[in-house]
Amino acid sequence: MKTLLTLIVFATLSLQAAPKPNVVLIFIDDMGYGDIGPFGNKVNKTPHLDRMAREGLKLTQFYVSNTACTPSRSALMTGTYAHRIGMDGRVVFPGEKRGLNPKEITIAELLKKQGYATGCFGKWHLGDQPEFLPLAQGFDEYFGIPYSNDMWPGNKRGNPLTNRGPYTPLPIVRQNKAVAHVSDGPDQSLLCEVVTDEALKFIRKHKDEPFFCYVPHAYVHNPRYARPHILKRAGGDVNRSNVEEVDDSVGRILKTLRELGIEKNTLVIFTSDNGGAGGMSMGPLRGGKGGPKYEGHMRVPTLTWWPGTVPAGKVSHEIGATIDLLPSLAKLTGAKVPGDRTIDGKNVLSVLTGKPGAKSPHEILYYEIDGIRRGKWKLVSGKRRKAELYDLEQDLGEKTNLAAKYPGILKELKALLDAHAARIASDTRPAAFVEDAKPIISKPGDLPRLREYMAQAETRKKD
Repeated sequence: MKTLLTLIVFATLSLQAAPKPNVVLIFIDDMGYGDIGPFGNKVNKTPHLDRMAREGLKLTQFYVSNTACTPSRSALMTGTYAHRIGMDGRVVFPGEKRGLNPKEITIAELLKKQGYATGCFGKWHLGDQPEFLPLAQGFDEYFGIPYSNDMWPGNKRGNPLTNRGPYTPLPIVRQNKAVAHVSDGPDQSLLCEVVTDEALKFIRKHKDEPFFCYVPHAYVHNPRYARPHILKRAGGDVNRSNVEEVDDSVGRILKTLRELGIEKNTLVIFTSDNGGAGGMSMGPLRGGKGGPKYEGHMRVPTLTWWPGTVPAGKVSHEIGATIDLLPSLAKLTGAKVPGDRTIDGKNVLSVLTGKPGAKSPHEILYYEIDGIRRGKWKLVSGKRRKAELYDLEQDLGEKTNLAAKYPGILKELKALLDAHAARIASDTRPAAFVEDAKPIISKPGDLPRLREYMAQAETRKKD
């Protein structure tokens, strides 16, 4: 009896002592469904992502909730449709009054309450005022650009929000302070490398405690530049070079996890914020960044990796979405999904981790308020668009509109979509606004260019 009690106590203590899993979320900007090797690309060389797929899980039906940067990132962070929280429509511009409401609960906030160190490294794009930046949204550490890399003086179209002519300089922000600026193409070509460097520092720093490392790359968003040796390796193709540098970044992250001996306690998720922009590949899918909710706008290349937990070399055709990551990661880490507000995402942890027989809870998938999928049937709608109906099993490329042939199915799906839109309209939460909004920097001043900042960092490291 005594022996049995000892075993029970030992087992209980072992379970209590089991470390909480780390989470690395790599979020690529404007990468198309067909841009990487695991999803059929034969031109771009992506050996690290290929290996990630061989050692992990490929999800062929994983979706974003919107087709543009700000709404998509809002949905990812909150598990909630951007339309519901006032972050739909156009993206947020430099110095804008609007941003993600600090009252929203983000993935970082949930995990921080569970004892996680939280870091964001890369493009934020949910508002550039201090009230909206990552440190106000649950992150302990932040390094990156506060909005898109095309919002800089090199964009000759000027700022369409303010109509004030050229954009202000594109800042590199550490915590809430600008420490450098992106001045030109050579600086832009360093964004992937410097963000990866910072993410790796964070991982090494927190290797002995649970951490959430969010890596929202600015790559492969336009404008695209490449470092000379990577451009040469890619045969002079800048689009290819950007995809391949993302692959390099993933390889560095996975290698570091292995070297630190924490790979078996770390879930890595790789996905994109929307369909690809000009020069990117959507593979067999129709559409790309922006516009109506065709599959190429919404379905994104997604991989998960967790040696010893996620089965190697598996493929899942179950439906999941970025809005599902908050409730799924809450389940993984023991956090509680907020019960005082509507959260649109569902727990798909069993799908993400490749559990045998795992099924998606999405009997119906809504493409924000402009589309709906039920089984093989997909309806695409919009404010000024006639509804289109597609059979995704027979017509993945959405080439043949079956609306006239199946009016009954069209009517059913349209009614479901209208009811969904009405439910969101009746249950919304506002974005946040500040009155005295201003750009983080108006002139470069004494701020170094990014390449100078990196050189200074190397000098400090040697000293």
